[in-house]
Amino acid sequence: MSTPEIPDAARPDPRSPALEQLPATGETRGIALFCHGGTVASLEPPKERALSLVRMRAFQSFVHRSTAERGIASALLRYRVAGWNGEAADAFADVRWAIGQLREEHGSDVPIVLVGHSMGGRAVLRAGGEPSVTAVCALAPWTPPGEPVMHLGGQTVVILHGRGDRWVPARLSAEFAVRARRAKARVARFTIAGGHGMVRRSHRWHTFARDVVLAGAGLEPMPEAIAHALAQPSPEGLAVPL
Repeated sequence: MSTPEIPDAARPDPRSPALEQLPATGETRGIALFCHGGTVASLEPPKERALSLVRMRAFQSFVHRSTAERGIASALLRYRVAGWNGEAADAFADVRWAIGQLREEHGSDVPIVLVGHSMGGRAVLRAGGEPSVTAVCALAPWTPPGEPVMHLGGQTVVILHGRGDRWVPARLSAEFAVRARRAKARVARFTIAGGHGMVRRSHRWHTFARDVVLAGAGLEPMPEAIAHALAQPSPEGLAVPL
């Protein structure tokens, strides 16, 4: 899939985060915020053709095509820098900034569903307790041991992880899901064939995110498989194969 060229005048300032937004058709009834992956440490801005960014653009495009007429606006977050950078947690800081921007633009009553992959998955899980956030969809999230969970109490968290992921082992999100449940989050976790790039069965990854967005925004009931997993005790609801 080719990536369209962006004129220099339209490129975001690399010193600032930016949002690439696609509007809802008519009234905005919910917002999907997409957050791409990155790297452990880097102060360089994300490259325009980075695979992590291309992947999230594909998710945003798919969800926009299938939900805009239902009132879902979408925004893709472009981080200031490509790295998490230890205690600076730069991607998390940028997600918080993006949520604030969307609340200011659309109002505090419009629900925001966070969708993040890899480092972006870590960032959206960190931001799951922010105002207006009604659900978190974490795709192959990078969740190191000790990643905070207490702020997710009462939040709906849905995780999908490739069983063959060599970059971010699936056991990390499994351990995170157990701890998040103990913190009283409503967690469902699914596994799927394939690796970190979400290339194998890509349509399934896309529809999974779309379904969480619609349900998190209150426009559809949660799909039966996810609702069932949310209701199951640990570990049954935390390792459901797709």
